[in-house]
Amino acid sequence: MTFAPLSKAYMAKAKKAIEENEDTQLNTSTKLKPGQGPQQPQQDTKVKAAKESKTAIKDSGRAAKRSPKEEPIILITNDDGVTAPGIAALVESVKDLGKIVVIAPDKAQSGMGHAITIGTPLRMVRVNQFGDKIEAYSCNGTPVDCVKLAVDKILHRRPDICLSGVNHGANHSINVIYSGTMSAALEAAIESIPSVGFSLLDYSLEADFTGAKKFARLIVEQILSSKSIDKHLCLNVNFPAIPVEQLKGLKICRQAYAKYEEDFAERVDPTGKKYYWLTGDFVNFDKGRDTDVWALNHNYASVVPVQFDLTNYKLKEKLEQTFKLS
Repeated sequence: MTFAPLSKAYMAKAKKAIEENEDTQLNTSTKLKPGQGPQQPQQDTKVKAAKESKTAIKDSGRAAKRSPKEEPIILITNDDGVTAPGIAALVESVKDLGKIVVIAPDKAQSGMGHAITIGTPLRMVRVNQFGDKIEAYSCNGTPVDCVKLAVDKILHRRPDICLSGVNHGANHSINVIYSGTMSAALEAAIESIPSVGFSLLDYSLEADFTGAKKFARLIVEQILSSKSIDKHLCLNVNFPAIPVEQLKGLKICRQAYAKYEEDFAERVDPTGKKYYWLTGDFVNFDKGRDTDVWALNHNYASVVPVQFDLTNYKLKEKLEQTFKLS
Protein backbone atom coordinates (compact mmCIF):
# COMPACT_ATOMS: atom_id res chain seq x y z
CA MET A 1 0.00 0.00 0.00
CA THR A 2 2.77 2.41 0.89
CA PHE A 3 5.90 3.21 -1.01
CA ALA A 4 9.46 4.45 -0.59
CA PRO A 5 12.09 6.03 -2.87
CA LEU A 6 14.73 3.94 -4.64
CA SER A 7 18.20 3.40 -3.27
CA LYS A 8 20.93 5.91 -4.08
CA ALA A 9 22.89 3.21 -5.94
CA TYR A 10 19.96 2.44 -8.24
CA MET A 11 19.31 6.12 -8.92
CA ALA A 12 22.99 6.68 -9.72
CA LYS A 13 22.99 3.73 -12.13
CA ALA A 14 19.92 5.03 -13.94
CA LYS A 15 21.38 8.56 -14.13
CA LYS A 16 24.63 7.17 -15.61
CA ALA A 17 22.70 5.29 -18.31
CA ILE A 18 20.87 8.46 -19.30
CA GLU A 19 24.12 10.48 -19.40
CA GLU A 20 25.82 7.79 -21.51
CA ASN A 21 22.93 7.99 -23.95
CA GLU A 22 23.44 11.75 -24.30
CA ASP A 23 27.20 11.24 -24.91
CA THR A 24 26.45 8.61 -27.54
CA GLN A 25 24.16 10.97 -29.42
CA LEU A 26 26.96 13.56 -29.56
CA ASN A 27 29.62 11.03 -30.61
CA THR A 28 27.57 9.51 -33.43
CA SER A 29 27.12 12.93 -35.00
CA THR A 30 30.78 14.10 -34.75
CA LYS A 31 33.00 10.98 -35.03
CA LEU A 32 31.68 9.10 -38.06
CA LYS A 33 34.11 7.51 -40.55
CA PRO A 34 33.94 8.65 -44.20
CA GLY A 35 30.98 7.07 -45.96
CA GLN A 36 29.61 5.64 -42.74
CA GLY A 37 26.14 6.48 -41.45
CA PRO A 38 25.25 6.96 -37.78
CA GLN A 39 25.83 3.93 -35.60
CA GLN A 40 22.12 3.46 -35.25
CA PRO A 41 21.99 -0.01 -33.62
CA GLN A 42 24.33 1.07 -30.82
CA GLN A 43 22.47 4.34 -30.29
CA ASP A 44 19.11 2.58 -30.21
CA THR A 45 20.44 0.23 -27.55
CA LYS A 46 21.58 3.16 -25.41
CA VAL A 47 18.30 5.01 -25.90
CA LYS A 48 16.36 1.88 -25.00
CA ALA A 49 18.47 1.37 -21.87
CA ALA A 50 17.95 4.97 -20.81
CA LYS A 51 14.20 4.76 -21.36
CA GLU A 52 14.03 1.50 -19.44
CA SER A 53 15.96 3.11 -16.59
CA LYS A 54 13.54 6.03 -16.45
CA THR A 55 10.58 3.64 -16.50
CA ALA A 56 12.13 1.54 -13.75
CA ILE A 57 12.59 4.62 -11.58
CA LYS A 58 8.92 5.55 -12.03
CA ASP A 59 7.49 2.05 -11.59
CA SER A 60 9.77 0.93 -8.78
CA GLY A 61 9.16 4.16 -6.91
CA ARG A 62 5.47 3.36 -6.93
CA ALA A 63 5.92 -0.28 -5.98
CA ALA A 64 8.33 0.05 -3.07
CA LYS A 65 7.00 0.23 0.46
CA ARG A 66 7.39 3.37 2.51
CA SER A 67 10.02 3.04 5.22
CA PRO A 68 8.81 3.61 8.80
CA LYS A 69 10.67 6.92 9.06
CA GLU A 70 9.45 8.31 5.74
CA GLU A 71 6.77 10.98 5.80
CA PRO A 72 3.50 9.80 4.18
CA ILE A 73 2.21 11.67 1.14
CA ILE A 74 -1.40 12.86 1.38
CA LEU A 75 -3.05 13.85 -1.90
CA ILE A 76 -6.04 16.19 -1.50
CA THR A 77 -8.60 17.23 -4.11
CA ASN A 78 -12.28 18.18 -4.32
CA ASP A 79 -15.06 19.14 -6.74
CA ASP A 80 -15.96 22.57 -5.33
CA GLY A 81 -12.75 24.16 -6.57
CA VAL A 82 -9.36 24.96 -5.11
CA THR A 83 -10.65 28.13 -3.37
CA ALA A 84 -13.57 26.44 -1.58
CA PRO A 85 -13.64 26.66 2.23
CA GLY A 86 -14.16 22.90 2.50
CA ILE A 87 -10.82 21.93 1.00
CA ALA A 88 -9.06 24.51 3.16
CA ALA A 89 -10.64 22.90 6.22
CA LEU A 90 -9.49 19.44 5.12
CA VAL A 91 -5.92 20.62 4.53
CA GLU A 92 -5.90 22.27 7.94
CA SER A 93 -7.11 19.13 9.69
CA VAL A 94 -4.37 16.81 8.37
CA LYS A 95 -1.48 19.11 7.45
CA ASP A 96 0.80 17.74 10.18
CA LEU A 97 0.14 14.06 9.34
CA GLY A 98 2.37 13.99 6.26
CA LYS A 99 3.46 15.84 3.13
CA ILE A 100 0.35 17.49 1.70
CA VAL A 101 -0.05 17.84 -2.07
CA VAL A 102 -3.20 19.54 -3.35
CA ILE A 103 -4.52 19.53 -6.89
CA ALA A 104 -8.09 20.70 -7.35
CA PRO A 105 -10.30 22.16 -10.11
CA ASP A 106 -10.03 25.86 -10.86
CA LYS A 107 -13.84 26.15 -10.65
CA ALA A 108 -16.78 24.26 -9.18
CA GLN A 109 -17.25 20.80 -10.72
CA SER A 110 -20.16 19.50 -8.66
CA GLY A 111 -22.18 16.74 -10.31
CA MET A 112 -19.41 15.86 -12.76
CA GLY A 113 -19.33 12.24 -11.61
CA HIS A 114 -16.45 10.27 -13.09
CA ALA A 115 -16.05 12.53 -16.14
CA ILE A 116 -12.62 12.98 -17.70
CA THR A 117 -11.37 15.56 -20.19
CA ILE A 118 -10.52 14.18 -23.64
CA GLY A 119 -11.37 16.99 -26.09
CA THR A 120 -9.40 19.93 -24.72
CA PRO A 121 -5.89 20.38 -23.23
CA LEU A 122 -5.44 20.06 -19.49
CA ARG A 123 -3.45 22.73 -17.67
CA MET A 124 -2.08 23.03 -14.16
CA VAL A 125 -0.99 26.18 -12.35
CA ARG A 126 1.00 26.27 -9.10
CA VAL A 127 -0.94 28.26 -6.48
CA ASN A 128 -0.25 29.54 -2.99
CA GLN A 129 -3.77 28.97 -1.72
CA PHE A 130 -2.74 27.13 1.45
CA GLY A 131 0.52 28.83 2.41
CA ASP A 132 4.14 28.40 1.42
CA LYS A 133 4.54 24.96 3.00
CA ILE A 134 1.72 23.29 1.04
CA GLU A 135 2.39 22.24 -2.56
CA ALA A 136 -0.82 23.08 -4.41
CA TYR A 137 -2.05 23.24 -8.00
CA SER A 138 -5.14 24.51 -9.77
CA CYS A 139 -6.35 22.46 -12.75
CA ASN A 140 -8.86 23.26 -15.50
CA GLY A 141 -10.06 19.65 -15.55
CA THR A 142 -12.50 17.52 -13.58
CA PRO A 143 -11.88 16.03 -10.12
CA VAL A 144 -10.92 12.72 -11.74
CA ASP A 145 -8.52 14.55 -14.07
CA CYS A 146 -6.89 16.05 -10.98
CA VAL A 147 -6.20 12.63 -9.45
CA LYS A 148 -4.86 11.24 -12.72
CA LEU A 149 -2.53 14.21 -13.22
CA ALA A 150 -1.32 14.07 -9.63
CA VAL A 151 -0.35 10.40 -9.90
CA ASP A 152 1.27 10.71 -13.32
CA LYS A 153 2.82 14.19 -13.41
CA ILE A 154 3.26 15.61 -9.90
CA LEU A 155 4.10 12.83 -7.47
CA HIS A 156 7.20 10.66 -7.67
CA ARG A 157 5.35 7.71 -6.17
CA ARG A 158 1.80 6.83 -5.32
CA PRO A 159 0.48 8.84 -2.37
CA ASP A 160 -0.25 6.91 0.79
CA ILE A 161 -3.81 8.20 0.83
CA CYS A 162 -6.11 10.40 -1.26
CA LEU A 163 -8.64 12.69 0.40
CA SER A 164 -11.47 14.41 -1.45
CA GLY A 165 -13.57 17.23 0.00
CA VAL A 166 -14.79 18.51 2.27
CA ASN A 167 -17.74 18.83 -0.08
CA HIS A 168 -20.35 21.53 0.49
CA GLY A 169 -23.54 19.45 0.51
CA ALA A 170 -24.61 15.84 0.96
CA ASN A 171 -23.13 12.87 -0.85
CA HIS A 172 -25.11 10.17 0.94
CA SER A 173 -27.31 7.51 -0.71
CA ILE A 174 -27.76 8.00 -4.48
CA ASN A 175 -25.67 11.18 -4.50
CA VAL A 176 -22.52 9.06 -4.65
CA ILE A 177 -23.32 8.22 -8.28
CA TYR A 178 -23.23 11.85 -9.40
CA SER A 179 -20.61 13.18 -7.03
CA GLY A 180 -17.36 14.61 -8.33
CA THR A 181 -16.04 14.41 -4.78
CA MET A 182 -16.60 10.66 -4.56
CA SER A 183 -15.52 10.00 -8.14
CA ALA A 184 -12.13 11.51 -7.35
CA ALA A 185 -11.85 9.18 -4.34
CA LEU A 186 -12.92 6.17 -6.42
CA GLU A 187 -10.38 7.05 -9.11
CA ALA A 188 -7.68 6.92 -6.45
CA ALA A 189 -8.97 3.53 -5.29
CA ILE A 190 -8.75 2.28 -8.88
CA GLU A 191 -5.08 3.31 -8.78
CA SER A 192 -4.59 1.24 -5.58
CA ILE A 193 -4.55 4.33 -3.38
CA PRO A 194 -6.70 4.11 -0.23
CA SER A 195 -9.10 7.04 -0.33
CA VAL A 196 -11.83 8.90 1.54
CA GLY A 197 -14.44 11.36 0.32
CA PHE A 198 -15.75 13.83 2.92
CA SER A 199 -18.97 15.84 2.71
CA LEU A 200 -20.80 18.23 5.03
CA LEU A 201 -24.57 18.64 4.77
CA ASP A 202 -24.26 22.42 4.48
CA TYR A 203 -24.02 24.38 1.21
CA SER A 204 -23.13 27.65 2.89
CA LEU A 205 -19.72 29.24 2.31
CA GLU A 206 -19.82 30.11 6.03
CA ALA A 207 -20.41 26.47 7.03
CA ASP A 208 -18.89 25.27 10.30
CA PHE A 209 -16.33 22.55 9.54
CA THR A 210 -15.22 21.98 13.15
CA GLY A 211 -16.82 18.54 13.45
CA ALA A 212 -15.76 17.51 9.96
CA LYS A 213 -12.15 18.44 10.71
CA LYS A 214 -12.14 16.52 14.00
CA PHE A 215 -13.46 13.25 12.57
CA ALA A 216 -11.68 13.53 9.22
CA ARG A 217 -8.39 13.62 11.09
CA LEU A 218 -9.44 10.63 13.21
CA ILE A 219 -10.21 8.57 10.09
CA VAL A 220 -7.00 9.54 8.30
CA GLU A 221 -4.88 8.73 11.35
CA GLN A 222 -6.37 5.24 11.54
CA ILE A 223 -5.81 4.53 7.85
CA LEU A 224 -2.21 5.76 7.86
CA SER A 225 -1.37 3.73 10.97
CA SER A 226 -2.95 0.51 9.71
CA LYS A 227 -0.59 -2.19 8.43
CA SER A 228 -3.30 -4.22 6.70
CA ILE A 229 -5.49 -1.65 4.97
CA ASP A 230 -7.07 -2.68 1.67
CA LYS A 231 -5.28 -0.81 -1.14
CA HIS A 232 -8.66 -0.33 -2.87
CA LEU A 233 -10.31 1.08 0.24
CA CYS A 234 -12.74 3.89 -0.50
CA LEU A 235 -14.93 5.45 2.18
CA ASN A 236 -17.84 7.83 1.68
CA VAL A 237 -18.05 9.97 4.82
CA ASN A 238 -20.85 12.48 5.45
CA PHE A 239 -21.21 14.88 8.38
CA PRO A 240 -24.49 16.36 9.65
CA ALA A 241 -24.59 20.15 9.85
CA ILE A 242 -24.65 20.39 13.64
CA PRO A 243 -22.31 21.81 16.29
CA VAL A 244 -19.35 19.52 17.04
CA GLU A 245 -20.49 18.90 20.63
CA GLN A 246 -23.71 17.35 19.29
CA LEU A 247 -21.91 14.88 17.01
CA LYS A 248 -22.28 11.41 18.52
CA GLY A 249 -19.38 9.89 16.58
CA LEU A 250 -18.82 7.76 13.49
CA LYS A 251 -21.23 5.07 12.33
CA ILE A 252 -20.38 2.43 9.72
CA CYS A 253 -23.38 2.21 7.38
CA ARG A 254 -24.74 0.96 4.12
CA GLN A 255 -25.96 3.24 1.35
CA ALA A 256 -29.64 4.06 1.74
CA TYR A 257 -32.11 3.47 -1.06
CA ALA A 258 -33.11 7.07 -1.64
CA LYS A 259 -33.28 9.37 -4.64
CA TYR A 260 -34.47 12.71 -5.91
CA GLU A 261 -37.98 13.04 -7.31
CA GLU A 262 -36.85 15.37 -10.06
CA ASP A 263 -38.56 18.16 -11.87
CA PHE A 264 -37.32 20.61 -14.48
CA ALA A 265 -38.48 24.17 -13.94
CA GLU A 266 -39.27 25.66 -17.34
CA ARG A 267 -38.47 29.34 -17.87
CA VAL A 268 -38.09 31.77 -20.73
CA ASP A 269 -34.98 33.87 -21.41
CA PRO A 270 -35.09 37.52 -22.62
CA THR A 271 -35.04 36.37 -26.25
CA GLY A 272 -38.16 34.27 -25.78
CA LYS A 273 -36.39 30.90 -25.81
CA LYS A 274 -37.19 28.25 -23.24
CA TYR A 275 -34.61 26.94 -20.78
CA TYR A 276 -34.72 24.53 -17.85
CA TRP A 277 -33.41 24.33 -14.27
CA LEU A 278 -33.13 20.91 -12.62
CA THR A 279 -34.99 20.85 -9.30
CA GLY A 280 -36.47 18.15 -7.12
CA ASP A 281 -37.14 16.78 -3.66
CA PHE A 282 -35.02 14.18 -1.86
CA VAL A 283 -37.09 11.12 -0.93
CA ASN A 284 -35.84 8.32 1.33
CA PHE A 285 -37.49 4.95 0.60
CA ASP A 286 -35.27 3.06 3.03
CA LYS A 287 -36.39 2.80 6.65
CA GLY A 288 -33.39 0.74 7.77
CA ARG A 289 -31.50 1.82 10.89
CA ASP A 290 -28.17 0.81 9.34
CA THR A 291 -28.20 3.37 6.50
CA ASP A 292 -26.25 6.57 6.01
CA VAL A 293 -29.42 8.65 5.91
CA TRP A 294 -30.57 7.23 9.27
CA ALA A 295 -27.16 7.89 10.84
CA LEU A 296 -27.08 11.49 9.67
CA ASN A 297 -30.62 12.12 10.87
CA HIS A 298 -29.55 10.87 14.31
CA ASN A 299 -26.45 13.07 14.60
CA TYR A 300 -23.84 10.52 13.55
CA ALA A 301 -21.22 10.96 10.84
CA SER A 302 -21.93 8.20 8.31
CA VAL A 303 -19.13 6.04 6.92
CA VAL A 304 -20.02 3.89 3.90
CA PRO A 305 -17.42 1.63 2.25
CA VAL A 306 -17.89 1.90 -1.53
CA GLN A 307 -16.24 0.24 -4.52
CA PHE A 308 -15.71 0.68 -8.23
CA ASP A 309 -16.70 -2.92 -9.03
CA LEU A 310 -20.36 -2.49 -10.00
CA THR A 311 -21.05 -6.20 -10.53
CA ASN A 312 -24.27 -7.45 -8.97
CA TYR A 313 -22.96 -10.82 -7.80
CA LYS A 314 -26.27 -12.18 -6.49
CA LEU A 315 -27.97 -11.41 -9.79
CA LYS A 316 -25.02 -12.87 -11.67
CA GLU A 317 -25.44 -16.21 -9.88
CA LYS A 318 -29.18 -16.16 -10.55
CA LEU A 319 -28.75 -15.38 -14.25
CA GLU A 320 -26.20 -18.17 -14.62
CA GLN A 321 -28.90 -20.58 -13.44
CA THR A 322 -31.88 -19.12 -15.33
CA PHE A 323 -30.58 -17.61 -18.59
CA LYS A 324 -30.26 -19.69 -21.74
CA LEU A 325 -26.60 -19.20 -22.60
CA SER A 326 -26.46 -21.15 -25.85
